[in-house]
Amino acid sequence: MQHPDVILSTRNLSVGYRSGKSVTTILHGLDLTLRRGELVCLLGANGIGKSTLLRTLSGVQAPLSGEVTISGRDMTHYSPKELSRLISIVYTDRTLAGALTVNELVSLGRHPYTGFLGRLDHKDRTIISHSLDAVGMRHKADCHVATLSDGERQKVMIARALAQEAPVIILDEPTAFLDVASRIDTMRQLHSLACEHGKAILLSSHDINCSLSTAGRLWLLRHDRTMSEGVTEDMIMNGELESLFSDNRKVSFDRTAGDFHADTEYLHTVSLDCDDTILRHWITNALHRNKIETGNHNSPINITATSATHITVNGIPATSISQMLDMLHARL
Repeated sequence: MQHPDVILSTRNLSVGYRSGKSVTTILHGLDLTLRRGELVCLLGANGIGKSTLLRTLSGVQAPLSGEVTISGRDMTHYSPKELSRLISIVYTDRTLAGALTVNELVSLGRHPYTGFLGRLDHKDRTIISHSLDAVGMRHKADCHVATLSDGERQKVMIARALAQEAPVIILDEPTAFLDVASRIDTMRQLHSLACEHGKAILLSSHDINCSLSTAGRLWLLRHDRTMSEGVTEDMIMNGELESLFSDNRKVSFDRTAGDFHADTEYLHTVSLDCDDTILRHWITNALHRNKIETGNHNSPINITATSATHITVNGIPATSISQMLDMLHARL
């Protein structure tokens, strides 16, 4: 029985391309669900089919087979206008609407409701204003888009999607051009919009850390083009994340750090005695970067650390991690 909050679902969906009589299948046999009030992150390697899947789910391109259902009705049974009231799309491309003001750009989200002439009434203006409030951009309403930072532009594009009043919002790499702080802020806002506005939000991303901390569920596209989905923490604990890049690349998933890292061939081993979790993490990080493994208490080299300025190497004091590394390099 389908969950009552499911707004979009697929059944035996295959996606790809047709060129004349030639058919290229990229993904097939997909049974997926997207629920109201939930942020879902689609993760996978470049070129694996994430954008193709998103375009199919948003109605931009037709499925090769199977079906996409929105509000219990097959997507193909909706007119383009009806579909635009159900799904908002935010692409990864930098917006070229620099000559428009923020208010004018967000008002484009009302096009499915305003008709051919695009005249805005009081209700439309209220929705536009509320959409800008939701992303914290009301104070920039009269500014030209060209004057905004990348992070601010992305917020405006999300506000436009909100103004469209569609229950489903699909975003293709919304944080691709953003700095770290803007990526975190954008993901936080999308999570809040899903929870507070009851939107079903699906986005593709390469930002593993932000995805794991904000997404309620993950859709994982593996290198062999199979897919799995589930609650984020379940996917971490059952080993699904480890399979994401299991194509012989030397990359492993660290469950503690919640991110991928390069596998290292260690040249030396030391023992490390440190009770401070944060300090231990960063000393270990420095050692691993220098191809030094930790954990062997039978090692002839022992490191003891009580703070970042109180470290000893075989009893000889070091006042920084940098000095510790210099001492190790002299011994190894």
